[in-house]
Amino acid sequence: MEWVSTVAKEKNMRQSLIAGILLGFLLILTPGVPQALEVGQQAPDFALNNPDGKPVKLADLTARGPVVIYTFVAAFTPT
Repeated sequence: MEWVSTVAKEKNMRQSLIAGILLGFLLILTPGVPQALEVGQQAPDFALNNPDGKPVKLADLTARGPVVIYTFVAAFTPT
């Protein structure tokens, strides 16, 4: 019985290794991974819904002047 257990463990380890290698290649070869913006770079345009459910585009806001985007995730989590 111990021999069967060892064979199963080796098979699982082999499968995990193969899956890890394939995932690594996938991550390396995936194009278009977004990079962080540098200070002074223009943010890409995007739209989010306001509290009324209407979309608000970043381009519409920047047309009126500078925009500061701030997220306060902890405000919506239990403490």
